[in-house]
Amino acid sequence: MNLDNIPTIKGATHPTKRLGRGEGSGHGKTSGKGHKGQKARSGGGIRIGFEGGQMPLYRKLPRRGFNNFNFKTTFQLVNVGQLEKLEGSTVNREALVKAGLIRANSEPVKLLGEGEVSKAFTVEVDKVSASAQSKIEAAGGKIAQSAAETEAAVVKDDA
Repeated sequence: MNLDNIPTIKGATHPTKRLGRGEGSGHGKTSGKGHKGQKARSGGGIRIGFEGGQMPLYRKLPRRGFNNFNFKTTFQLVNVGQLEKLEGSTVNREALVKAGLIRANSEPVKLLGEGEVSKAFTVEVDKVSASAQSKIEAAGGKIAQSAAETEAAVVKDDA
């Protein structure tokens, strides 16, 4: 089953209103829009927050807080339990993409500690959680510094 062929549950959807198709439908003539006025016109209506020209509430109140959304680093997450299905002993971006555990984009990869690992892996990802690191090392594996970490270290040293 895929997202493009999920069946709808009976009663989850309503039939579409057929507007302007006769008075007997209950949605004929003015199509439920009443008579005249801005909201009856095509493309009519006022924008969200508009209060008739009076200073709107969102402009009366001061702006507060901080939002770091545009600058936040989002990671592609992989758990140590998922590494069992990998072929070979090296875990890097290419191996994870080939196994279908991450997408082949430029987002950094972080290894998390959910699950158990029995094989010894050499891990080369952008970040590793403390629990994941302890599980990898307990299984006889090791964490190699990735290119992103070494670049960050060089930038810090230069500053």
